[in-house]
Amino acid sequence: MKFHQTVSTQSTSISSPLPIWRSRLVVFILFILFSSLLLRGLWIQWFNNAFYEEQSKIRTERSLPIPAFRGKILDRNNNNLATSLNTKTIWADPSYMNRLEKCKTLLQPKLDENCRNTLDLKLLKQQEEKLPKLASLLDMNIEDIKNKISKNKLGFIYIKRQVDLVTARKIKDLNLVGFYQLIEPKRYYTQGEVTAQLLGITDIEDRGQEGIELAFNKSLAGKYGQRKVTKDRLNRVVDELGVIKPPIHGKDLVLSIDAHLQTEVYNALKEAVQANKAKLGTAVVLDAKTGETLAIANWPSYNPNIKVANVFEASRKNHALTDTFEPGSTMKPLTIAAALEKGAIKSNTVFNTSSIVVGSKSVSDSHHYPHLDTLGILQKSSNIGTVKISMMLSSEEQWNMYRQVGLGQTPDVDFPGSASGRLRNFKSWKPVEKATMAYGYGLSASIFQLAQAYTIFANEGKFIPATLYKRDLSEITPKQVISKQTNDVVLKGLEMVTQAGGTAPQAQIAGYRTGGKTGTAHKQVGKGYASNIYRAFFTGLAPMSDPKIIVSVMVDEPSNGTYYGGTVAAPIFARVAEVSLRVLNIPMDKAVEIPKNNKDKKIPAPTH
Repeated sequence: MKFHQTVSTQSTSISSPLPIWRSRLVVFILFILFSSLLLRGLWIQWFNNAFYEEQSKIRTERSLPIPAFRGKILDRNNNNLATSLNTKTIWADPSYMNRLEKCKTLLQPKLDENCRNTLDLKLLKQQEEKLPKLASLLDMNIEDIKNKISKNKLGFIYIKRQVDLVTARKIKDLNLVGFYQLIEPKRYYTQGEVTAQLLGITDIEDRGQEGIELAFNKSLAGKYGQRKVTKDRLNRVVDELGVIKPPIHGKDLVLSIDAHLQTEVYNALKEAVQANKAKLGTAVVLDAKTGETLAIANWPSYNPNIKVANVFEASRKNHALTDTFEPGSTMKPLTIAAALEKGAIKSNTVFNTSSIVVGSKSVSDSHHYPHLDTLGILQKSSNIGTVKISMMLSSEEQWNMYRQVGLGQTPDVDFPGSASGRLRNFKSWKPVEKATMAYGYGLSASIFQLAQAYTIFANEGKFIPATLYKRDLSEITPKQVISKQTNDVVLKGLEMVTQAGGTAPQAQIAGYRTGGKTGTAHKQVGKGYASNIYRAFFTGLAPMSDPKIIVSVMVDEPSNGTYYGGTVAAPIFARVAEVSLRVLNIPMDKAVEIPKNNKDKKIPAPTH
């Protein structure tokens, strides 16, 4: 009986129903929750949609630059001298990478939620294994890469810039997380060291730093464009939204340089400077009729396509334009031309060239000549004779001649650092200074200025300003400096310089008449002149029947047994002029002698 009562009691307790209000409360709460979610969704999707779209754009949309290609630098025949190539820049997100490093120090069971969302341990281990490969491809120390990342707290850090495309492809194949690439242009110079000092260089940002690159940076550079993209939380581009502003590419620039001739001149200069054990050399070739610079070379040089930070400054300078020198006897034709033009002398005027004293200074010649006429003074390069001719000119007349051919003035060539040289106003000249300037001491000029000055002798007495850029005859307004009659006399004397008895027979070229003037100048050291340190010069023209080219050469401190302009610089002129005439297809104007075994025979010059 007791047992039955117990069972009956338990049965009654199990079957007792729950209060109805509790179930209704649960349903009501669920209804409220779902209604809240629905209302929130409607609020977000309908009433406040613009706000959240804007917030999404702020977090995911980015504006990226579109590189503008720098304009090409071309030679007169449209051959590339400088162009821009695509390279890749490797960069990383330090904030993301530092988070990875932190996660790596934690054991897997202890990884916080942030680490789990960042990267799992398997990928983290693969990343660690690939970093040495990255360092090897970039030719960097792995610790340097890690230090770059750890010390930067921003969202962007360059690992290495201007990486070639092949290497960049190999890096991309590593699938490193947190490392990215972007396209950047890099300047490439097709002739390397041959045109280095003329063209100059650009920096890592592709901005001109020296030479033509600096002078015309604004027009060459162009302007970057912009594109809009969508990025994910790992900073990867997942969608292209379009171009905001297209890039404006730089304008091409055409120089007057002939690339082939530039190479020939550079090689000739390099070999001659090395053979003469000289400090440096520089040479300029002008088109005598247009003033266009066909070649401008310097040695030593450097390769602008590799790192130039440690290159000596002397190797980076365009000595032909930026350096000035006392030009020595290359000034004598100008002094003689001024006196001829004035009518103070004639071609056959004879001078006593034994000795002369100006003030307290005794002027001397390297060889003794008792008497020389005007042409003989030019042929033998007599200092005494030149000073006596100078004494027939006023200081103003002599100064005017120098000024009219561009001395003492910066050449109008838009080249950074172009030197004006030194030519003091005639009012301050002392008699001894006027005398020494007549044969090239006490004033200074660049090799480029010397070549430019000699344009009067190639154009019947008309001066033509030189240029580094291609132009035609219609752009030139020649200035008459001396008469054709005066010019013919000077040309005859210049040709005598390169003939037997002159100071530069080594300036002769087979098949062409040549002329020019040597210069051998003591270098100034401190307040005086060194007795055994020289510069050798030669500035000349060819062919003399109608000069088409002007070549000016300077060799600094030749030290292999000879130092005269006629033995050091004149042979360079001959080689450079010969190849220049051949490249320009200029007809010969002199019979060509057969080799010695047939020395009585000659090949006549062409009649055209």
